[in-house]
Formats: sequence, structure tokens, C-alpha cells
Amino acid sequence: MTETDTPAEDRSGERPGERSSSVRSLLRLWPYVRPVRRRLATAAVVAIVASCLGLVMPLVLKWMVDGPVKDRDPGGVWLGALALLALGVAEALLFGLRRWLVARPLAGVEAAMRADLYRHLQRLPVAFHDRWPSGQLLSRGTTDLMLLRMFLAFPLTFLLVNATTILVGFVILLLQDWSLGLVLLVPVVPLVIVCSLFETRYSLVARKAQDQVGDLTTVVEESVLGIRIIKGFGRHRSQALAFRELARRLRATELGKARLLAGIWAVIMTVPELAIGAALVLGTIQVADGGLSAGTLVAFLSTALALRWPVESIGFLLAMSQESATATDRYFEVMDVREETEPEEPETPAEQEPAAGVLAADPGGPGGGLRFEGVSFRYPDAAADSAPVLDRVDLHIRSGETMALVGATGSGKTTLTALVPRLHEATAGRITLDGQDITELPRRRLRELVSVAFEEPTLFSATVGENVLMGAAGAGPDALPRALDVAQADFVEALPHGARTEVGEQGHSLSGGQRQRLALARAVAGRPRFLVLDDPLSALDVHTEARVEAALRRVLRETTALVVAHRPSTVLLADRVALISGGRIAAVGTHQELLRSSAEYAWLMSGASEPAPEPAPEPASEPASEPVEESVR
Repeated sequence: MTETDTPAEDRSGERPGERSSSVRSLLRLWPYVRPVRRRLATAAVVAIVASCLGLVMPLVLKWMVDGPVKDRDPGGVWLGALALLALGVAEALLFGLRRWLVARPLAGVEAAMRADLYRHLQRLPVAFHDRWPSGQLLSRGTTDLMLLRMFLAFPLTFLLVNATTILVGFVILLLQDWSLGLVLLVPVVPLVIVCSLFETRYSLVARKAQDQVGDLTTVVEESVLGIRIIKGFGRHRSQALAFRELARRLRATELGKARLLAGIWAVIMTVPELAIGAALVLGTIQVADGGLSAGTLVAFLSTALALRWPVESIGFLLAMSQESATATDRYFEVMDVREETEPEEPETPAEQEPAAGVLAADPGGPGGGLRFEGVSFRYPDAAADSAPVLDRVDLHIRSGETMALVGATGSGKTTLTALVPRLHEATAGRITLDGQDITELPRRRLRELVSVAFEEPTLFSATVGENVLMGAAGAGPDALPRALDVAQADFVEALPHGARTEVGEQGHSLSGGQRQRLALARAVAGRPRFLVLDDPLSALDVHTEARVEAALRRVLRETTALVVAHRPSTVLLADRVALISGGRIAAVGTHQELLRSSAEYAWLMSGASEPAPEPAPEPASEPASEPVEESVR
């Protein structure tokens, strides 16, 4: 399994192998938290001081009961009341200060994590994106990061604050009356056991719920992007049923979480209440016997009641911590996938550094142009015993030459073109541009040299001009009109704001042919050294196709091009034609030569329903494959 392979279990509630502890998972957030650690530490100290102020109030009450109340001193009572008011106001102000201290830095942490995730996704191989549902990635960049921000803002601080408060509170209780303090300590052991069991079970359910949110997001996204298909085929009911089923599963999982949380809350609230009740009975008996002052009992019970929230919040804080730990795991599942490796660029003096888009090799030499040497390819998740998509492909497109790539559906045409800009990595063999192996070129420079246009054009929510010039960073002012002219995209002038018109999501405000012409314009805008076109004219009518082909011929004379073609009109743009069959190059020659020598090629070009029988080979002293190899050279 490669680094980019992610088992299906990792995107569900079932986790392979030993699950890392929640603490170990959350510690992975440290690189993001470290820049704001001082502010978070200050906020924690402020919260601890505020919480401990609440434990001073029972001591004031003890003084009031055993002093002014017992002595019937109204002035002392008012003094105690003012002290309690001051402590309450101070506590509220300190908690407000804590929230102010953490708000800005934690928003920055969330923004940094989201930016890193987006940047990382851009650098991951296409094979990763082929396997991962987009909804799972979206949920990691939105819901999961929101959970992490909430964890850093509240549970992280209050796990420390409440633990400190409970420790200080129990010290005060034991100092007031050690026997009553021991009564309240009895429930600690069963509570620890219950919390440990709760943590283990809740983590599994929380992971399952978060993965189901990702699945639900995928369905929503697909339904929005595919709304025309859904409406066109009247599939709204089936899509609604599919959504309802996923929502039902998520609801059941969330109810399971609620049951677990209700159970832990019931235990955490009931057991301490029983202990406090027992302490109240014993304390009352001691007051009646004269062994304990009324003020001490009031202070003891007030301290115990002040500790109720820190104790009862344990379940809530543990639940949020578990959800944050699973969110951290899901975030780093993506971040841990290895990015596309880049070769180190040689350090050359500035005056000797080649300009972008220029290779050191001589384009006119014997190694010039685009060459495939023994190239094989198998998808990373394919079975080990399955046939490769491409098998020992040898092909040479000479510098300045246009070669058409023809083959039946599934023969490997699109896969072969995707290897040139390294959207996929060849399993074996190598590909060279003007004699230089593409794996030795940084991807940035490779994709400046090679421009691509795919059969299914993708446009972004931007203007026409921004979409076209995406393929020509830093181009001059004449690049846009020239590219639109080559693609015969004269329809742009009729748009409301011309080239500044927003095309909308996926460019669905345009027709298929218009989107395809803009994609072609994007491919030629930067005057690339190498051009790879995957059936770029399939959505055009015959008249527009003829005009585009006429303009495209001028561009092809200035570049080395590999063009996937399905129609004779597109094939005629090329100097030579390569026939690919079963993942291998079966024949290379001109259009007329292959019509005469290859029955498969003639059948593909004719559009007949049945292939013609392959003519018997004429006797020759050379092997049958020699003419193909010679034509390749």
C-alpha cells in the first residue's frame, strides 16, 4: 500500500490497529498552539484565580455565621455581604477577561490550520483526490476545525481549572473537618472508573458520527453540483431517500452519543449528591452534639456545593475532549498523507538561470520533443494481479510535431496524457521533455512547460478572463484576446461584462461547447512549449469545430503537441497518428498510412459497428513490429 492509500476503515468508525490515546492525539495540536501559548496560559491562570475566588465565599459565610450573625451584629452582616458582592463581581470580571484573552488567538489557530489543510490538499497527488469523497475533506476543514477551536477555548482550559478547583476545594474541606471531607472523597474511585469506561465508548461513537457528517456532506454537495441530472431524470425522490437514510443513521448515532452523555451525567450528579447528603446528616449531628460550629457546617456545605459544577462538568468536558481528539485524528489523517515529492532545483547564478519554460537540452537534437520510454502504469489501488492500464509504451513526438492519439474507449489514452504533467506517476519507464526526465523537473517548472486541456472542462467561480489566464501567469495584455481568438470564443463579447463576466460555479451558466472553448483558450494562453489536449473539440458543432481547428493549426506549429482524437477532423490536425490498443502502442504513422495498414484504426475512424478483420501480414524479412518502431523514430 502506498503512502496515499487510506484504508476504508480509517474513514469510518472502525479504526485499524491500536487506537492512539486522546491525549496523544490532542498533543499533535501543539505546533499550532505554541505561538499563542503565553496568552492561553494567562487565560488559564485568570480562570483559576476566578474559580478559587468562589471558594473564598464559604469562608466569608463561616465568619458571618460564627461572628456577626451569632453576635447579632448588623454592621458585620452588611460588611460580609459587601465582601461576597465584591468577590462575585471580581469572579465575573476575571471570567470575562479569560474569554477576551483566548478569542483572537484561537481564531488565528483555526485559520492557520484551515490554511495548512487547503495548501496541503493542493499538493496531494491526484490519486488521493480520486479516492477521498469531497464531503469528507470539507467536513475536516469546517466541522472538525470548529470543534478544535471550541476545545482550545473551553475544555482545554477548564479541565485544568476544574481539576485545580477540585483539589483546592478538597484541601479546604479536609481542613474544616477531616471526617466530613473523607465522606466526600469516597465517590472519587467509582467516578474515575465510570469516566474511563465512558471515554472509551464515547470516542468510538464520536468518530462514527463525524465520519457520517462527512458522508452526508458528500451527498449534499453531489446533489447541488448534479442538480441538472437529478431534475432531468426525475431522481429527486431517490436522492431524498438516500439523504434521509444517511440522516437517519447520523440521528441514531447522535442519539447514542446523547444516551452515553446522559448516563455519565446521571452518575456524576447522583453520586456526589448522595455524598453531600451524607455529609449534611453527619455534620448536623455533630453540630447538635456541639462538636462542630454552625458556621463551619455552613462553610463546609457551601464549599461542597461550589464544587458541584467542577465535578458535574467532567462528563461534558470529557465528551468535548473526545470529539476534539477524533477531530484531530481526522485532520491529521489528511495532513499525514505524503505530498508530491519535488526534485531539488540546482543552485545556479542568476545570470545563468534558464528562463521559465526553457529546457537545457537541444529541442532539435535526437532526444528533443516528448518521448515515452517503456512507460507502464497501474493505479495505486488496483489489484496486484490485474493488467496494467499502460504496458511498456514507447512513443516519440518530435519537437514541433503534433501527434494524434487514437484508441478505443478504455485503451489508456487519457491516462497516458495525464502522465505528462505528472497528474499520475508512471509505474515504470520514463518520460522526457527535450531529453530531460520529467521526474527531475520541479512540478512548477514542468507545468509551465506543459499545458493541458481536458475533455471535461472545469471552470471556477471567477471571471472569464481569470479562468483563461489561469494558464498564463504573468502574461501580457495580448494573451487573453489571442487565446480567445484561437479558441474561437467570440461569444465572450456578447456576455454582460465581456471577459469580466463571472461564469458561476463550474461554469454552468455557459453551454458545454462554450466551456470547452474557454478550457482550450486556457491551455494555449501561455504559449506552452508542450501541449496536451484530451479530445478538446468533442462538444463543438461541425462549423465551430472547423473554425477552431483552423485557428489551432497556427498554435500547433509553435509547439510540440499530443492530441487525443476520436474524429477524423481532429486527427487531420496532426502530423502523425499513434494507435493505442490494450495499453500499448499498436501502430504509428500518418492518417493515410494507418487507414491502409491497420484494420482497427480504419474501424475507429469509420464509426462502423463491427471492426473489420485484420488483413494477413505480407511476408517480410523484418519483424512485423519494425515499421512501427521505425515510424516512432
